[in-house]
Amino acid sequence: MGTALPWTGAKVADAADGWREFEVTTEVELLDGGPAKVWVPMPLTRETAYYRPGANDWKGSGLQGGFRVDPVHGANVFYGESDGKAAQPKVVIVSRFATRDRIVDLATPSREVIQLNAAERELYLRPTEHVPTDGIVGATARKIMLGAGPGATDRARAIYEWIVDNTYRNPKTRGCGTGDIRFLLESGDFGGKCADLNALFVGLARASGIPARDVYGVRVAASKSYKSLGRAGGDITKAQHCRAEFFHPAYGWVPVDPADVRKVVLEEEGAVIPINNPKVAAARAKLFGAWEMNWLPYNTAMDVVLPPTTATRVNFLMYPYAETPKGKPDPYEPDFFSYKITSREVAA
Repeated sequence: MGTALPWTGAKVADAADGWREFEVTTEVELLDGGPAKVWVPMPLTRETAYYRPGANDWKGSGLQGGFRVDPVHGANVFYGESDGKAAQPKVVIVSRFATRDRIVDLATPSREVIQLNAAERELYLRPTEHVPTDGIVGATARKIMLGAGPGATDRARAIYEWIVDNTYRNPKTRGCGTGDIRFLLESGDFGGKCADLNALFVGLARASGIPARDVYGVRVAASKSYKSLGRAGGDITKAQHCRAEFFHPAYGWVPVDPADVRKVVLEEEGAVIPINNPKVAAARAKLFGAWEMNWLPYNTAMDVVLPPTTATRVNFLMYPYAETPKGKPDPYEPDFFSYKITSREVAA
């Protein structure tokens, strides 16, 4: 049993400033009793203007574990290991945190931007296995840039608008998708879910010289504006959602979410609605520069070896991940382990 961050008993949130406090419980159980390693994504550890971390407390049986941090991306994970002697090892992790809605005023440069250092800039321009910047990704980015303005915001907005106009949310995509954007573009079928469409934004931005990253997380509450963009408190096991950011030297990290615009198109009215529908237009305008924070951020790790070490690089960590002598269980349909995630808002 342990904790990743000290819990002093002080309030995490101040409701008067728009902060809301949440508690998320993640339960993972290994089913077949064999030896196994399991990694569970944990809340973001750093405080931001829209997010404050609290405590992560865990208790378990039949496994040894603790919290680890990926040294490259700073991803916080719970790592547990079972020697196979216990019939069904289990861990329960309770996380506390607070959020408030995020809006970046793109008309007013900020004097408080902390600029990226050389290593950070290289990291957020770096191609990965699933998010390359050459080939068809680079060619697509160059085509988009032909009609874009010269500034980083103009170029990022051109990519965002291109994705909204040319992709679609595919309800048959498993989980949140794979984020394999080369395959997406080469297939000619630009359908997917958030890990595909927002990774496409990241790849096209990086190919255009704009630092960008995915932010992986889970919806924890209903949306105030869109029934399709939230999950009521309670069972959020299948509410994972990936978002994206690009870096601008005058504004810092700017939030975007073209995938959620396409989700509004597909799901808001129970049937596909036109791209010029007022609800879609409002979401399209809002989600370039703003996020509604009914959502818990986990990490920005892409193409990562999770600590202490995974057998292979993991494309992203948004679902519990496991390795066994038999291989890697499918996190979307796990037959070796089961997991459940629940959330509740904590009254001020």
